[in-house]
Amino acid sequence: MEEIEVRKVDDQGRVLLPSSWRARELGGAKEVIIMTGEGGHLRIVPKKKVSLTKFFDSVDLGVDEIGDWESFESKFDGQR
Repeated sequence: MEEIEVRKVDDQGRVLLPSSWRARELGGAKEVIIMTGEGGHLRIVPKKKVSLTKFFDSVDLGVDEIGDWESFESKFDGQR
């Protein structure tokens, strides 16, 4: 269920988010991403750091072992 509150925008364009929203939705993030949409909608999304370590070793290149690394690299040098 969506929560709705009416808030004023000050002369500098600032909006105060309720503290309960900040605690729950921002999770300590100090930056947000603001997107505009059709019909004059604004969407505010917390900018959170994503840990990429969970993706390590998740890609299977179909190669069990590369014996000669220089030979392997030379196949791709012309494709850059």
